[in-house]
Amino acid sequence: MHVVIGRIGRAHGVRGEVAVEVRTDEPDRRFAENAVLDTDPSARGPLTVVATRWHQGRLLVRFTGIDDRTQAETLRGTMLVVDVDEAERLTDPDEFYDHQLIGLNVVTTDGQAVGAVTDVLHLPAQDVLAIERADGVEVLVPFVADLVPRIDLDARVIAVVARPGLLDPETLDEPSS
Repeated sequence: MHVVIGRIGRAHGVRGEVAVEVRTDEPDRRFAENAVLDTDPSARGPLTVVATRWHQGRLLVRFTGIDDRTQAETLRGTMLVVDVDEAERLTDPDEFYDHQLIGLNVVTTDGQAVGAVTDVLHLPAQDVLAIERADGVEVLVPFVADLVPRIDLDARVIAVVARPGLLDPETLDEPSS
């Protein structure tokens, strides 16, 4: 199973470095020297890490064969992916791979069925769970502990706090009497 560990942003400098939006909790491991990374789109890779460094809170990476700014810019927007065993679980109990969450049943914290997770969106501000309710309506729930307090991979269930308007946003548009 391929897992996204980063997205290549703009070129940095003139020697082929690129800024990488890191999407892994293990950047030192995943972006180690000589690591070979698959890409999406696949035609842009695989890419081999030559060197990395942190600069003003951003990870800068150089890849084999990318030696100038022009070449680096051609990689912009490329997703960096690695192959992981589908059954692998992360050591931190509060960390999950996207594929582990997609398809899980969603219930409210008091046990009412809501629907199922269809996607995990990685937005600049925070991650968001896309949930398809039983009636086919999609709702987006910020993936934060205050709103998603419990995930049980073995039971294949995610509990979500039923705050007004969160799971039923159409009720916010109803006129009040």
